[in-house]
Amino acid sequence: MTAGLYARARLLGELRAARQWDLVVIGGGATGLGVALDAAARGWSVALLEADDFAKGTSSRATKLVHGGVRYLAQGDIGLVHEALRERSTLLANAPQVAQRLGFVVPAYRLRDLPFYGAGLKAYDVLAGRRGLGPTELLSAQRTQQLLPTLRTAGLVGGIRYWDGQFDDARLAVLLARTAIDRGAVLLNHCAVTGLLLDGGKVRGLQARDAESGESVTLRARCVVNAAGVWVDAVRDMDRDPGAPPRAPMVAPSQGVHLVVDRAFLPGTHALMVPKTSDGRVLFAVPWLGKTLLGTTDTPRHDLDREPTPFAQEVDFILREAARYLAKAPTRADVRSVWVGLRPLVRPSDDEVENTKALSREHTVVVSRSGLVTVTGGKWTTYRAMA
Repeated sequence: MTAGLYARARLLGELRAARQWDLVVIGGGATGLGVALDAAARGWSVALLEADDFAKGTSSRATKLVHGGVRYLAQGDIGLVHEALRERSTLLANAPQVAQRLGFVVPAYRLRDLPFYGAGLKAYDVLAGRRGLGPTELLSAQRTQQLLPTLRTAGLVGGIRYWDGQFDDARLAVLLARTAIDRGAVLLNHCAVTGLLLDGGKVRGLQARDAESGESVTLRARCVVNAAGVWVDAVRDMDRDPGAPPRAPMVAPSQGVHLVVDRAFLPGTHALMVPKTSDGRVLFAVPWLGKTLLGTTDTPRHDLDREPTPFAQEVDFILREAARYLAKAPTRADVRSVWVGLRPLVRPSDDEVENTKALSREHTVVVSRSGLVTVTGGKWTTYRAMA
């Protein structure tokens, strides 16, 4: 405990001592940590402040997949898929201790689904090029059942196997934080930003409060980056004149629910992917740390709870869809744990958004008139490109 307190006191001392930072980052999730590491690796002086714990929000509540986005390919978003496949390859190469390839099987219960989904996944291979993780294959019904032993077999005509990636999001976040520190950055969690320093209409730094000591700290910076995830609009709202109306929000939060059930529901080493559920979403059943992870949903959320909980209909939806494909239907009694991530989806500038499935998963970088840099959107797979 003494060493921990000393380390925190030392970090606060470093924050106070610096006359001016090249870059101060707000937010210790995937994007903020990536920005801090990239800037520190370039030799700039960097400080990062996180209001809670590193990766406390969405960045530790993902589906644990590092992927190119098969569903984005179906939506015709070729650019996003190509970028994500490139970044998937880089992430797997840079962090093999927390990321590896994973085989996915798409079951087919209609003969026409085999060439339809097979062609789409072959296109996925083509976009990946030499960065591909393995060839897409058409499978017989027998081979499909071998790879997914608990799959419902009634009407099964075959399947398609393709390859994507899986990773431990929380461990990767810690690795990024430690690497940024090794490169000279100063990172402090549980230190919330309380305001921006404005001088002549320009952002010159920020003010923050350490949750442990209650101490206020002022950081001056050449540039401030707002990487607060679904909370970026709260930071942007600090960047306005007193009495001015709130800024139009950039983010339309979307809730993704994940359920954990026993491994017995999907034994083996392959994941199940259903490209089109009853409402047009994608369903995954993924092996994860000796259990099976089921998800996910895409539901608009208008509040920004630090500990979001699933809506009852979301849990019912996942269980109902899983029951259509698994021989033994999971029930609420089988759910061992639940987590919910809030996606920071970029909102169209003048539209009211109710269907978050239609919003872009691409990231956006906006520089305000005051010089505040806001980066939001995207996903774990493309964190490095965003940074």
